[in-house]
Amino acid sequence: MNGEPDAPERAGPIKVLLVDDEQLVRSGFRLLLDTEDDISVVGEAATGSEAVAKAYALRPDVVLMDIRMPRMDGIAATREIVAAAGLHDVRILILTTYDTDAYVFEGLQAGASGFLLKDAGPTELLHAIRVVAAGDALLAPRITRRLIGEFTMRHKAHQAAEDRLAVLTDREREVLALVGQGLSNDEIGAALFLSPATARTHVSHAMVKLGARDRAQLVVIAYRTGLVTP
Repeated sequence: MNGEPDAPERAGPIKVLLVDDEQLVRSGFRLLLDTEDDISVVGEAATGSEAVAKAYALRPDVVLMDIRMPRMDGIAATREIVAAAGLHDVRILILTTYDTDAYVFEGLQAGASGFLLKDAGPTELLHAIRVVAAGDALLAPRITRRLIGEFTMRHKAHQAAEDRLAVLTDREREVLALVGQGLSNDEIGAALFLSPATARTHVSHAMVKLGARDRAQLVVIAYRTGLVTP
C-alpha cells in the first residue's frame, strides 16, 4: 500500500511480541526474526488476554497478532491494546490465514496498523514489521481492495455521511482518495505533481481532521464514505 516510510532514527532494535495459539507458528516466526540485527522478539503469547497483559509488561513496538485464538480473539485484543493508556505507540500487525476473513476488516476498524497473510514470504514479513514500526501502515496488496470493498458494501447502513469529509480541503480529499487506492506518498506526489513531503503533509492533515489513527484507517474511511469504490 505504501513505500518505505521516512522513519526516525531508532535507539535500539524493533521490539516484537508474537501472538499465536500455535507454538510451532510462534517458533517459526522467532527463528526468522532472531536472525535480524534490527529486530528483537521480546515475548510470546498464546491467547488474546495474554497478549494484552504482555503488551503492558513488555511495551513492544509491534505485535504480530493472530485472529482466531481461545478466550479472547485477536480483534478484541487489538481493540484493548489500541485503547489502553500508555500503549499508544504499540502497533498491531494482524496475520491471517484467510484472505476473505471478515475479521481482518474488523481488525482495521479496531485500530490495527495493517494485516498480512501468514503465507507471506520472509522478506515481505520483515518489510511489514519495519514499515509498521516506523509508524506507517501496511495492507497486503492481494486482498486490500477486494476485502475492504466487500465488507464496506455489506455495511452500507453504517457508512459515514458525506459531511464527514467536509472538514477536508479539496486537495486533502484528492489525497485521501489516492491513499484509499493504495498509493504511496511518492506515487501520490507524482499523480498530483507534489513533492513526497508535501503529499505526506496532506496525509497527516487528513488523519488529524478525520480522527484516523494511521494510514490504514484512512483507507477504511475512503471506502466507507464512498470516496473510493470497489
